[in-house]
Amino acid sequence: MPYFAKLLLLIFCLVLLVESRKHRRRRWTSHLDVQRASHILKKNRDLTKAWKGKTDQLLRVDEHDFTMRPAFGGPAIPVGVDVQVESLDSISEVDMDFTMTLYLRHYWKDERLSFPSTNNKSMTFDGRLVKKIWVPDVFFVHSKRSFIHDTTTDNIMLRVFPDGHVLYSMRVTVTAMCNMDFSHFPLDSQTCSLELESYAYTDEDLMLYWKNGNESLKTDEKISLSQFLIQKFHTTSRLAFYSSTGWYNRLYINFTLRRHIFFFLLQTYFPATLMVMLSWVSFWIDRRAVPARVSLGITTVLTMSTIITGVNASMPRVSYIKAVDIYLWVSFVFVFLSVLEYAAVNYLTTVQERKERKLRERFSCSCGIPHSKTMMLDGNYSESDANSLAGYTRNQMVPEEEKPEKMVVHLAMSNESNSSRKRGLKGHVGLRIIQNTHAIDKYSRLIFPGTYIFFNLIYWSVFS
Repeated sequence: MPYFAKLLLLIFCLVLLVESRKHRRRRWTSHLDVQRASHILKKNRDLTKAWKGKTDQLLRVDEHDFTMRPAFGGPAIPVGVDVQVESLDSISEVDMDFTMTLYLRHYWKDERLSFPSTNNKSMTFDGRLVKKIWVPDVFFVHSKRSFIHDTTTDNIMLRVFPDGHVLYSMRVTVTAMCNMDFSHFPLDSQTCSLELESYAYTDEDLMLYWKNGNESLKTDEKISLSQFLIQKFHTTSRLAFYSSTGWYNRLYINFTLRRHIFFFLLQTYFPATLMVMLSWVSFWIDRRAVPARVSLGITTVLTMSTIITGVNASMPRVSYIKAVDIYLWVSFVFVFLSVLEYAAVNYLTTVQERKERKLRERFSCSCGIPHSKTMMLDGNYSESDANSLAGYTRNQMVPEEEKPEKMVVHLAMSNESNSSRKRGLKGHVGLRIIQNTHAIDKYSRLIFPGTYIFFNLIYWSVFS
């Protein structure tokens, strides 16, 4: 029994020894942690990073009236602006506007927001603090729609420095008006402007300016548009006057766009040129092939009308003539004239055949030629074929008692043919063209292409 009691006492003593060692180890570890924490706090001690319970207490927002501008009653507060253009989303000719996404930043000094700091470090906040302090009331002049991005939170950043300087940045997408001139469309260049201005404060209270001049405007190198080439971005500023409120500082973001012509060459100019060239094919088709030449002319006219309608459907209804209108309508006139050319050819051919028919009817009773030989005087034969009848023998021609009548007819035809040759030799060149309908087509093969090429040379030299 005493031996068992000694064993229990020994076990109890061992347990106490182990627990005392664990307790001392915990105390030493906690002491090291406190030393490390105090060392880090002393090394990086900064009131801007220390927790004060409420940020408003550090900035003393509740102690000031932020409905008033900084230095109220004194000189105008300068507000610097710089912009970084993220993208040009679209250019609309029909609505005459453009859509741009940009980072808009404001810089000013508000001593009411100054705070003590040993390392001169700034504090950064999101959009929730913006509602409690004064910020510039800049808006976009001539804007149609604009919004601040809010995914996943409002894209607003506010950075306050110990001396009271403030950086206010936001990500905005704005659709603004752009007055475009389409007199040279589609060989045109457009200059658009995004205008910034204070809504309430005149130049006596707030002075807007570009913080770094032209360097205040930055653009992304990847910005590109499908129909335009961005040639230039630059900034300007001037005063704007309103009769009711006064003078305001206004800032301008100007950019120049040059339209790509290759799309319109493929979709407009090449098809119109091909239709004009297709209308010239009718000059090589026989004038008696009425269905072929008429259908070809009508097809080219309707196709040109479709091209003109398609181009005007995608353009605003302006009250002046565009460069593309000049090209398309001149091409339409060339196609229409080719149709009129065949109408003239067909009419003159009909008139000539009517004259030949009357001539045959005039001598049908006195010719004395059998019916089988009379067919040689059809309009398909020339006067030389008719004159060759004088070489026929007695058996081939009429009986001898009818010979005087035959001679009268032959002499009459000879005199008429000789007189027509004399008139042709003395007539004007234009008269010969009218008498020979084939000559109209022959001259049209040269005049139409030559005139159209000359028009193209003048057009591209003027509008390019």
